[in-house]
Amino acid sequence: MFVFTSFMLGFVGSFHCIGMCGPIALTLPVQHLKDSKKLAGILLYNAGRISTYALLGMIFGWLGKQFYLGGLQQGLSIATGSLLLLIVLLKYTGIRWTNGRHLPNAYTRKIKSALGTLLRQQRFHTLYAIGLLNGFLPCGLVYPGIAGAIATGGVGKGMLFMAAFGTGTLPAMIGVTWFGHLISISVRNKMRNMIPVVISIMGILLILRGLNLGIPYISPTLMPQSENVVENCCHKS
Repeated sequence: MFVFTSFMLGFVGSFHCIGMCGPIALTLPVQHLKDSKKLAGILLYNAGRISTYALLGMIFGWLGKQFYLGGLQQGLSIATGSLLLLIVLLKYTGIRWTNGRHLPNAYTRKIKSALGTLLRQQRFHTLYAIGLLNGFLPCGLVYPGIAGAIATGGVGKGMLFMAAFGTGTLPAMIGVTWFGHLISISVRNKMRNMIPVVISIMGILLILRGLNLGIPYISPTLMPQSENVVENCCHKS
C-alpha cells in the first residue's frame, strides 16, 4: 500500500514534472532518431532519473534505519506524516509561509551547468548521465518521497520506495519526450490538483504506520531493534 502510494505520487506529480522537466526532455538528442532507437534513448534518460531517485531512497532509507535502531521509528513516522499534512495545509490553502525569495543556490547552479554541457553535446551516450543529473535537481515532489523513504526504516525499502516514485513518472515523461506534448493544459491542471490529495494520503499512512495498530500493510506492529537485541541476549543466557 505504501509503495503503491509512492507510485501514485510519482504518476500524479508527473503532470507537474511536464512543466518543470519538460524543457529538458524536449531538448534531448532523440527527436531525429528512428522509433526503436528513439524509445531506447528516452528509456535511457528516464533510467538515469530513476537511478538517482533509488540512490536517494537508499541514503535516506539508511538514515531512517538509524532511527529504527534507536527505537524511534514510531515517533519519526508520526512526525513525518504530520509534517506532510502541514505542508499541504500551508502550500495548498494559500497560506504564505515563506517570503517568496529564493537565495542563490550554488548546488543548483552546478547541476544546471553540467546539464547544459551535456545537452549541448547532443550525443546519445550522454542520455543516462543527463537523467542522473536531472534527478538531483531540487523538486518539491521529491521531498515527500524522501520523507517516505526515511519512514520505511530500511535501505532496501527506501530504495524501492523511491524507485516506485520514479516509475510513476514514466508515462508522462515518456509521452512528453515522444510527442512533444501529452495532454491539454486544463487536464494537466486537474491532475496537479490531485497532488495534495496523494501527499495527504501518504501523510495519513505514515501516521497510521507509527500508531502501531497492528493492521497488516497499513499499520503493522513496529518492534524497535533495541528490544529485539535485549530479547535475543536473554534467550542466549
